[in-house]
Amino acid sequence: MGKKIYSGRYTTENDQDVVVFIIGMRINKRLAVRKWGPVFTAMPGMIKELYENQEELGFLSMESYFGLRTTIMVQYWRSTEDLLAYAKGKKHLKAWQNFNKKVGENDAVGFYHETYQIKAGSYESVYRNMPLFGMGNAKKHIPITAQHNSARKRLQGVKLN
Repeated sequence: MGKKIYSGRYTTENDQDVVVFIIGMRINKRLAVRKWGPVFTAMPGMIKELYENQEELGFLSMESYFGLRTTIMVQYWRSTEDLLAYAKGKKHLKAWQNFNKKVGENDAVGFYHETYQIKAGSYESVYRNMPLFGMGNAKKHIPITAQHNSARKRLQGVKLN
């Protein structure tokens, strides 16, 4: 069964700061499963923890993509402070220590992350005939009206009345 499709045009509120965190890995040596496997299998436990404790942790939502060699996860957070606090948490630290122990400087697997702090009013979104997705899954998902019918108007601020 698929996700509910929201017919029409939608946007999100943009009246609060948000942090976009992109994290992923690249398999450089496909046959070295014992080197990249632990990195790949560490994520599901952390994802479960994030969704079970969203409000407490400041985690809003995420999307995942899997390619032949590279995975990418786009996460949305309430604040940089929340993201950094999670990075110092027990489950994440254990996974990070395990990664460093098993992979170390071995080049069989690559790891990356990027963090973007986005100020209120400086982001906009539009979704047409889509399920809740991306920022539309992380923030309030609202129908587009004449008040915010263009990207320029949405960048001037969208607040649910």
